[in-house]
Amino acid sequence: MGDLSEAAAVPSYRLLSEEQIRTIHAATLEILETVGVRVAHAEALKLLRGRGCQVKGDDIVTIPGALVEEALRSAPASIILYSRDGEEAMRLGGRRNYYGLGTDLIRTQDIRTGAIRPSVLQDVVNAARVSDACPNIDFSASFALPGDVPTNTMYVACVKTQLENTSKPIFFTAAGREDICFIHEMAAAVAGGEEAFRAKPFLINYSEPTPPLTHSYGALSKLLFCAEKGIPVCYTPAAMLGASAPVTVAAALVQTNAEALSGMVIHQLKASGAPIISGVALPPLDMRTSCVAYAAPELRLANSAFADLYHFYDLPMWSSAGSDAHTLDTQGAWENALGILMASLDGANLIHDVAYLGQGLLGNPAMIVLCDEQISYVKRILAGVGVNSEMLGIETIRDAGPGGNYLTADHTLRHFRQEVWQPTLANRDNPDTWEQKGGLRHEERVIQKTLRILDTHRPQPLPESIAQRLAEIFDRAEQELTGVQFMA
Repeated sequence: MGDLSEAAAVPSYRLLSEEQIRTIHAATLEILETVGVRVAHAEALKLLRGRGCQVKGDDIVTIPGALVEEALRSAPASIILYSRDGEEAMRLGGRRNYYGLGTDLIRTQDIRTGAIRPSVLQDVVNAARVSDACPNIDFSASFALPGDVPTNTMYVACVKTQLENTSKPIFFTAAGREDICFIHEMAAAVAGGEEAFRAKPFLINYSEPTPPLTHSYGALSKLLFCAEKGIPVCYTPAAMLGASAPVTVAAALVQTNAEALSGMVIHQLKASGAPIISGVALPPLDMRTSCVAYAAPELRLANSAFADLYHFYDLPMWSSAGSDAHTLDTQGAWENALGILMASLDGANLIHDVAYLGQGLLGNPAMIVLCDEQISYVKRILAGVGVNSEMLGIETIRDAGPGGNYLTADHTLRHFRQEVWQPTLANRDNPDTWEQKGGLRHEERVIQKTLRILDTHRPQPLPESIAQRLAEIFDRAEQELTGVQFMA
């Protein structure tokens, strides 16, 4: 029997038809051409005026569809991110999935006491070390917003701390040009110079427009700086259905895509071909509680639709996981799992906010460990089913015959390790064995593993000279940023 196929049968998913994608794209262009966006930055306004955009009043800009299409053509279809050590780590584009943490959680559930408290810089250390140890976490992020660091230097402190505690790419936030320039200087010091960092970037800046249809000075100052310096930037609209965006997912997609594409136009006018990633976060406002529903099905549908749209554009895109739960519990586990699975099936490239809790306000490093195994599970699903002469095993079935078994078959020996996924935390013992081993609940095993990582895992340290250089840059940042008034 000949070989049927070398390719695996893999699961695929899409939400929108091509006609629906084109309809949303056309509606987006109509909004940009007739309603426009607010642009609160003089340099950005100058760039847009210079390419024929009309400015109404002081800062409302309408953008021709042809200019949007030009930006879509010039933005790169693939973006390569590297480790701190210069090794390729992520190739964003196509349907390739990469998973990592989110930023700026103001509260942390203490891994040792279970108490919920304000986040501190040690929580950034813990998240970096745990993500460094987890094989399925591809990139790090602060995970915490440290309240024990002065506000003007907290983002610089977060990046410095991560550079010291993981070699994986870092997804980071900043307040504006005032502090991102120090973060860039740190990255250049680690890479061996500004051009070396441009050639092999290991940072991704996260910035957002302000809904509805507004680009703030702070967001644009970061966007333009990243374009100038070649820092990959994730410029992702985030709005609430029924509050800062229309309540219907389709209308909200049109608004947020207009925000994303107008930001892309500005970015590409500054530096054609500069690396940019987009995405969308569209959770609904829960009308009963007035809280954002961070793990709502509407958000997952919006993520899927946006992924379809950006596959159509052939551009890298962001997506998210996360939960509304306030502790390491069943809700936190299943909401993160569904988010990870759906974003993966969407073909999203940069799957961020893995292990988030509390509507994007709360972190627990044990949830990172739990999600690491969930990602491993999802990767097995995405690997699919091999369908070829070897995998069909006709001769193996013939050898076993009716009433036989496959436990000692060579075919089993060749394939069982790759074919059958093995958990490290999920239970597969029978009830008696489980009880004999202590009868631990899943979350208890997760916490135990997390504590072992924190107690024993030591990431590859920076060279002493580089560590000293980062300390010097941070000292200067503290001196220069003290008292600075960041522009929103």
